[in-house]
Amino acid sequence: MSSRRSHSRHSNASRITEEQIDELVSKLQMMLPDAPIRRNSRVSAKKVLQETCSYIRSLHQEVDDLSERLSELLASTETDSAEAAIIRSLLMQ
Repeated sequence: MSSRRSHSRHSNASRITEEQIDELVSKLQMMLPDAPIRRNSRVSAKKVLQETCSYIRSLHQEVDDLSERLSELLASTETDSAEAAIIRSLLMQ
């Protein structure tokens, strides 16, 4: 029985409140690129999460595109040049 009470207290203590969720969603919204435009308007958590997912997908695509461009640039330069060394160091990060 005491185990059940302990679990119940821990479970309640670790729950996040609606106010905390609102605060986190607001912080997340502020990190999105066009957040300053929306500062004064209240957007649903669902919309903020959808926009965040979309933004992360676009960042992944941008990283993939840049990596491809760097690989192409590396292929077109001499392998022992200073430029090739810089490109290799960028690709390794």
